[in-house]
Amino acid sequence: MKIPIYKPDLSGNERKYVLDCLDSTWISSKGSYIKKFEDTFSEKVNVKYSTAVSNGTVALHLALLAIGVGDGDEVIVPTLTYIASVNAIKYTGATPCFVDSVRSTWQIDPADIERKITSKTKAIMVVHLYGHPCDMDEIMKIAEKHNLYVIEDAAEAFGSLYKSIPVGGMGHISTFSFFGNKTITTGEGGMVVSNDLTLIDRVIHFKGQGLAAYRQYWHDVIGYNYRMTNICAAIGCAQIERSDGFIQKKREIAETYVELLKDLPIDIHHEAPEVFHSYWAFSILVMDAKLRDDLRDFLLNNEIETRPLFYPAHTMPMYMSSFQSHRVAEDLSRRGINLPSYPGLNKRQLKYICDKISSFFDAKTA
Repeated sequence: MKIPIYKPDLSGNERKYVLDCLDSTWISSKGSYIKKFEDTFSEKVNVKYSTAVSNGTVALHLALLAIGVGDGDEVIVPTLTYIASVNAIKYTGATPCFVDSVRSTWQIDPADIERKITSKTKAIMVVHLYGHPCDMDEIMKIAEKHNLYVIEDAAEAFGSLYKSIPVGGMGHISTFSFFGNKTITTGEGGMVVSNDLTLIDRVIHFKGQGLAAYRQYWHDVIGYNYRMTNICAAIGCAQIERSDGFIQKKREIAETYVELLKDLPIDIHHEAPEVFHSYWAFSILVMDAKLRDDLRDFLLNNEIETRPLFYPAHTMPMYMSSFQSHRVAEDLSRRGINLPSYPGLNKRQLKYICDKISSFFDAKTA
């Protein structure tokens, strides 16, 4: 019984729509599926404008470029995040300023954001880590107080809600990823969304090689080839048709985990009040950090794949120019594990996973 950490479900109209692309010969960055995917996505996350791009990392880069981040600027970012959030800031020449996490939600700490703001701060990048929304009311208050942009990195949080509002629609500009392990996938792909037409127009300008709107083959800025293909968008259209079902299944999986793991010496990444956690990943914390890797090895030996929580970015060699301590993020990272949570998991597999976790702890206490 080999259980991977994730496996996409491509059993809907994916094949049909891709074959339609092939038959039409519209396989590159033009074609009907791109606009269809963008329009449908806007409806799903309740924003005015969406533009599809080649992956989630370039989505972040474009969002930063759109708000004018560059040399000499600082961008506040949680240290507990996937490295793409931080690297995208460096691509612009700006400096990432790391912030700790809130222990109860694992999300960026608004109080620490306030402490880290300087005269060079241009923007706050929030990351809805593992599908759980950040405290957007408090973050937007801080941003308004200091006249800062807010970028929502919602790569892992498609379908999550903060006080009934879809993530991605509260900041000034937001990004999503459609990598193969995301809630909906296009293989590789991403989306930049905003309610500000000027920002989206800037993203479109940059993502298409800086092509001027008023003259063919005239480029008036240094741009990038960051466009999504029509084939990827076709897959995205098929995925978004079934996205509500994917999210419902993920929440059912989370509920099963919570029930089956309730008596074990672990903490669970619970849903905070007034949010809807899409559970892109179902995550646990072992009480003793020394047991984390032993548990992962034990599960792997039983054909169950897991992942550790992300390493804090401030501990990476390229971001260690000065000593920093972010104790909550460091502690979560040392103790955290992502368990399998793809929609195709059945109750028999979930029970098998939980039984193996239970047997590991039974052996440790025997």
